[in-house]
Amino acid sequence: MEHIFFSDVHLGAFSNEVNSKLENEVISLVEYCRQNSIQLHVLGDLFDYWMEFPDYIPELGKAMLEKFDEYNREFRANYITGNHDYWTLSHFSDRGFSVHPEELHLTIGQKKIFLIHGDGLSERRYGLPHPVLNHFLRNPGFTSLYRKLFSGETGNRIMKKFSDFTRDSENLKPQRLSEWSNFFLRNSDINIIISGHDHVPRIETFDGGTYINCGAFFRDQTVIKYTNDYFELVVWNGREQQFEPFDNLFVKTEL
Repeated sequence: MEHIFFSDVHLGAFSNEVNSKLENEVISLVEYCRQNSIQLHVLGDLFDYWMEFPDYIPELGKAMLEKFDEYNREFRANYITGNHDYWTLSHFSDRGFSVHPEELHLTIGQKKIFLIHGDGLSERRYGLPHPVLNHFLRNPGFTSLYRKLFSGETGNRIMKKFSDFTRDSENLKPQRLSEWSNFFLRNSDINIIISGHDHVPRIETFDGGTYINCGAFFRDQTVIKYTNDYFELVVWNGREQQFEPFDNLFVKTEL
């Protein structure tokens, strides 16, 4: 079976025109994968801010989620939560996603794959701690108080402003994940790590294995495509319904 991995759509971060175009690109990708029986993996930050309340579901991206719903009736996309998925309750799973907080281990062929978003991991044995702010935002005491103080609509509006304020400080800094991947691959039985988060698409080969970053779908429409024992970094062209080489280079790594 073929696999597609992508991350960091950040739907909602842009103008209405750009958000609409971006949503349509994702819809076309999901439909392509449905028609061609391709397994989808979303590595977090599908939305620029996602905050569920018990009685409130954000309106953002309804058409896109309906397309995932359709896909998930035949297959089941994996969703690894990211640092902009502030609070998830049950809506993603209700839409048919297989939701995985922070991480997912897969075996493809004979290789062990570790999927993460990339902002950090709660388990200390992984050696990739969350930033302090991340711990605060997910603290049960804080989330409970926030839901009591604000309605869902107001709470999401505040988080939108917070996302706008923090977004630029989180990307285009690839050293942290690259250095951590090199260390972790040498000290574990994992063969391949795939993440997003820092928005820099790349494939790096180390002595212990391979690290792959999906890049930012919102900027480059980059995805990782697995087929015939290869992982490829490619660009999705929704208009032509095809994958194209990234930056005029056919970057791939053999399993």
